[in-house]
Amino acid sequence: MLALPLTAAVLLKATPLQMGLLTAIELLPFLLFSLPSGVWLDRVRKLPVYVVGELTVAACALSVPLAWWMGWLSMPWLYIIGFVIGTVHTVSGTAAQIVLTQVVARERLVEAHAKNALATSGSEVMGPGLAGALIKAFGAPLAMIVNAVLLIGSALILKGIRVHERREPRPPGTDTLAQFWRDLALGVRFCAHTKLLVTLAVLMGVWQMAHYSAMVVQILFATRTLGLSEQAVGLCYMGMGVGTILGSVFGRRVSHRIGPGPCLVVGYAITGAGWLILAVAPANALGVAAFALMLMMFTTGAVFIFINFLALRQAVTPEPLLGRMTATMRWLTLLAAGPGALLGGWLGEHVGLRAALGFAGVTTLGLVVVAWRLKLIRELRQLPEPERESEWLGLEADVRPAG
Repeated sequence: MLALPLTAAVLLKATPLQMGLLTAIELLPFLLFSLPSGVWLDRVRKLPVYVVGELTVAACALSVPLAWWMGWLSMPWLYIIGFVIGTVHTVSGTAAQIVLTQVVARERLVEAHAKNALATSGSEVMGPGLAGALIKAFGAPLAMIVNAVLLIGSALILKGIRVHERREPRPPGTDTLAQFWRDLALGVRFCAHTKLLVTLAVLMGVWQMAHYSAMVVQILFATRTLGLSEQAVGLCYMGMGVGTILGSVFGRRVSHRIGPGPCLVVGYAITGAGWLILAVAPANALGVAAFALMLMMFTTGAVFIFINFLALRQAVTPEPLLGRMTATMRWLTLLAAGPGALLGGWLGEHVGLRAALGFAGVTTLGLVVVAWRLKLIRELRQLPEPERESEWLGLEADVRPAG
């Protein structure tokens, strides 16, 4: 969360535009590989892909201190690392989301995502503070070694999970390039013809644009506008863990009471308000408090958003299409994230860091108004039933039957 961007911002003195470019490069693999990876994931076991992904990111983390010792560390090096990590997150991250559906009943998906977020909150409380202390004592590159060790531990734990995976048998001769592209098109067509998925993709795409425009400048705002040290930034980032706890504890309850659609809108409102608060915060102790508050509000709102967004899209999708649906939705929702990162970097460099934060806040609060006016979202009070498999599945068919 902190070591790589702080390496760029503090050690390599990256400009706001370079920070935006680093984030955009991390997102580029989603646009290039997300759709084909979804087809591939529907044909293979997901858990091993998840494990290999953790080990690959560990190797990337180890390469940063190695490059530092060898005198190779530069922004181009971080761009390469960012691209590799983005590729892993594209494939392995999709696999990780599907693995959850293989160990949890569909009617409990919101609860499962909430508890999954709660399980990560401890590390979000402890991790940034530890990162800040390590970076202050040893430097950001050496802190990446701890990342690598923890990721290897994660891979070892994941190998012990036992999942039941349903995979459709494929007759001989069907694994051709032409069939691959037909399967890819089926996943895209499924999302395009499911009104709920289209609506969620548009809403989340706008939110991701705002999110990434704020994300690329927030560390620069903390270190340059507020004058915080690496350790102080880490302590502020502990607010993200507090926010995750709040979102996890109350998100499922709010979703159960008002429905997943309205709960999603509440999440947008919380994150947008947080960015606006920081955009107008003074450069003093109140500004530091506003920075920590923004981080807490971001993770609280993000948990409200994602436990419902993930559960809704998984609930409506037949299991054999989960890989293609997940990959397609991630591709659609992140289409605007790269431009958002570049826009945030440009605004931060040419207008001011506050302008990027203000853009994120205003855009997100505008999204709240639009989302609430959509009857499909406003009146979505429970998880939908999955689409009928008979309408979509069948290795010989590549189009949905008429009617």
